[in-house]
Amino acid sequence: MNKATRRRVARAVATAAAIAAVLGGASGCAGASPAPAASTSAPASTGASVWKLPSGPRIVFRNTAPGPDSGLVASVPLSSPQSKRTVSDLACERVYATRKALSCMSKSGTNPIGYRETLYNADGVETRFWPLPGAPSRTRLSPDSKLAAWTSFVDGESYEGVKFSTQTIITALYGTYYGPLDAFTFLIDAKPYTAVDLNYWGVTFTDDGNTFYATAASAGRTWLVKGNLRGRALVALHEGAECPSLSPDGTRVAYKKNLGTTDAPRWTLAVLDLASEKETVLPLEGNVDDQTEWLDDRTLLFGLPAAGKDGDFNVYSAPADGSAAETLLIEHAWSPSVVR
Repeated sequence: MNKATRRRVARAVATAAAIAAVLGGASGCAGASPAPAASTSAPASTGASVWKLPSGPRIVFRNTAPGPDSGLVASVPLSSPQSKRTVSDLACERVYATRKALSCMSKSGTNPIGYRETLYNADGVETRFWPLPGAPSRTRLSPDSKLAAWTSFVDGESYEGVKFSTQTIITALYGTYYGPLDAFTFLIDAKPYTAVDLNYWGVTFTDDGNTFYATAASAGRTWLVKGNLRGRALVALHEGAECPSLSPDGTRVAYKKNLGTTDAPRWTLAVLDLASEKETVLPLEGNVDDQTEWLDDRTLLFGLPAAGKDGDFNVYSAPADGSAAETLLIEHAWSPSVVR
């Protein structure tokens, strides 16, 4: 059975229950995906801590400063982002942290290169891990630290290719494994959409333990989608949006928006007011190919490549109302998350 056939079968199995859940507003369990095989769960922890978040509000990120600490998880005080950073011993390609947990997408080998997703608790101790089918793309934790999501490319494919495939997983940190979003039902105008080229990425969570937003893409189109974990379904809300990030107050979603063409993209950020459906496009100068983070209800954070420095990035901030362009916040940093 090839990949396209497997995806069609998975969606067909989930369709009936998911449509009822979305259209009927049900939030009861419609049957979660089975947990991954035992080989994909972490063995009993040794209790060794590989990272430790300093006390107080912080901005956590991947350190990209040239040198031996490049690629390690670092943080700075939220109140003074330009101050000296604290660097851990943990290496991640993508990272996201809360006060209670950390999600790390990292290399697991060099010959051949492999990748894994690992979850850590507040003490910096590894709790669970999963092998990844390709290079890391995005990761996120829910505000209450109870849910984790990550996206990886499949078979080493990436955005640079004409076509690419992604796998997006959602799981509870200590409980239900919801599995890949490929097995959820996707609805456009209340009708199931089942194209074999359908991909998902860039999850962001609400604070209710069930609702999330993500990106769906097919046939050259992308949508902001609203997901129901227990209903195992996704509904298209807004076209032309990628890598969403929900504001702390839950009223707006920021996302990547392409102002160019497929062959010559010009990425910026936009913010959608969920109540009024008004979209505000930010007047950014850089080409933003990142999943943004909210510094607070008024300000966005995101990474941009450092000019002329391969593998180096800087984190910028910009007002979410589109009143100004971006300003440099943290040099030599990537994949920021705000820990309060």
